[in-house]
Amino acid sequence: MSIPETYQRIVLAERPRGPVKPENFRLEIVPVPALADGELLIRNHYLSLDPYMRGRMSAAKSYASSQPLDDTMIGGTVGQVIASRNEFYQVGDYVNGMLGWAEMGVSDGLLLRKLDTTRIPLSAFLGVVGMPGMAAWYGFNQIMEAAAGETVVVSAASGAVGSVVGQLARLRGCRVVGVAGGPDKCAYVVNELGFDACVDYKAGNLEADLAAATPDGVDAIFENVGGACLDAALARTNAFARIALCGLIAGYNGADMPIKNARVLLINRLTVRGFIVTEHMEFWQQGLQELAVLVANRQIKYRESVADGLAAAPEAFMGLLQGRNFGKQLVKLI
Repeated sequence: MSIPETYQRIVLAERPRGPVKPENFRLEIVPVPALADGELLIRNHYLSLDPYMRGRMSAAKSYASSQPLDDTMIGGTVGQVIASRNEFYQVGDYVNGMLGWAEMGVSDGLLLRKLDTTRIPLSAFLGVVGMPGMAAWYGFNQIMEAAAGETVVVSAASGAVGSVVGQLARLRGCRVVGVAGGPDKCAYVVNELGFDACVDYKAGNLEADLAAATPDGVDAIFENVGGACLDAALARTNAFARIALCGLIAGYNGADMPIKNARVLLINRLTVRGFIVTEHMEFWQQGLQELAVLVANRQIKYRESVADGLAAAPEAFMGLLQGRNFGKQLVKLI
């Protein structure tokens, strides 16, 4: 494979104050570095865009270090090895890594995963068979522990994580109620993914609609949004319900997320557990293997929103934070 002399990347130019804006980013052209012993050069085919990136753009203390200014924006990638001085990776291998918002990247191979694309498309390793899928698998299996016949509520139900949670719950025999934004997303969640019901939070009747969809209460919640969505679900909980807190996208731009129904945390003896899926790598091999089988056998479906070209990443990311994506948000680089 021919090796170009330069490639494009996007760096964090300044930290957002409130909503993310285009001027927070900068597109650069940089030289392709020479490889040292043990290194390999990867041509990225797809870039993953995920809500956690908004938190990393802030300088506020969090579970992970802040994204450095003037450095390549963090992000998961899948691509192909085009040059290698590493005995474990050959030219032509497909790999998954964290090479960021860039057309290319250099790795020492330690944090890469070789990919088998014979039954699963390359892009799916950034979604349903990647970090979002693992977040769904871990939260559902290790925290919610929902049994057949129990009622599960999933927020952001049409998204990359929520859609997998709901399908895992249906496979276990749970009653699954999604929360999503707009009639099209709700129709997809019910008609394509097999949820029992879906509440459109944009319709303005969240609490009443969720109550109608959960006549027997709620036994487990997978929360991606927070704010009013979580508050409405809390009001429907049964005793000893479990809540897997994966994301708080409602507050990523600094908005407050008050909880009016906090009293039920005690009254219903709820278990609430936040988690960061990359802190539980001991489960990844099992989870990814199970997800790969389910996807290959078409027992789990998925949907992707794909922006074209690296320059489209900032606008696609801003759309993701505003809920404009449908399914997993990707950027196609080649």
